[in-house]
Amino acid sequence: MLVLSISTLLGFLLTLARVAGVFVFLPIPGITGMLQPARVILALSITVALFPEWPRVAAEPSGGLLAMWILTEAVLGIGIGLAVGFIAEALSVGAQVLGLQAGYSFAATFDPNTEADSTVLVVFSQLAAGLLFFVSGLHHELIRVFARSLEICPPGTYTMSRGAGGEILLLGGMMFTTGLRLALPLITVLVMVDISLALLGRVNAQMQLLHLAFPIKMMLALAMLGWVALLIPALYRAGANNALMAAGRLIAH
Repeated sequence: MLVLSISTLLGFLLTLARVAGVFVFLPIPGITGMLQPARVILALSITVALFPEWPRVAAEPSGGLLAMWILTEAVLGIGIGLAVGFIAEALSVGAQVLGLQAGYSFAATFDPNTEADSTVLVVFSQLAAGLLFFVSGLHHELIRVFARSLEICPPGTYTMSRGAGGEILLLGGMMFTTGLRLALPLITVLVMVDISLALLGRVNAQMQLLHLAFPIKMMLALAMLGWVALLIPALYRAGANNALMAAGRLIAH
């Protein structure tokens, strides 16, 4: 007969709260549309895999203290999930800015994350981010971060601080700057195309170039996306390194 002590059950509960928090913003396509039992089984599986690192709670906390511990662990997990999720959101920001300038904002498709209509480039960037999440081995590194967090900061001992919030805000700012840097070269070329067509129309008013602007810009953007796509894996790896370092500093606070 299997008998579990109160200390083991508390360690399991606190570890599960930390692991489950990360799935709120984890950039896996379709994770929000998964059945609730599937997400619960996934969180439980990762928690069980971390069994050697479960904390040993010596005292039996009161109900209020236990609720505070669970809330704190969930916040820590959400913070780690945000650090990883900002990488995918950086690609989405760049795709959103580029799609508006290139004319792809008129083409909508089904978004597996939100189950709503989104532009083609945004959905493409989210699917690419989900693919790179597994190809780059970030899911393995994420589990290692959890194991390390249980060693450095056992559940029930973590305290939220201003420095931890600053790490998340810094990554949020980097999300916008990375997305703009990714889309800025393409936007510059598209603006030059607009200026060139405007000058041609100014020189010869009889030339009707307005109906050619959209096809030219869309074809040019599609050609340049093939070049930019080669840079996305390196950009994603750099963002993943920053996210892992930020998660490490988040645990240390």
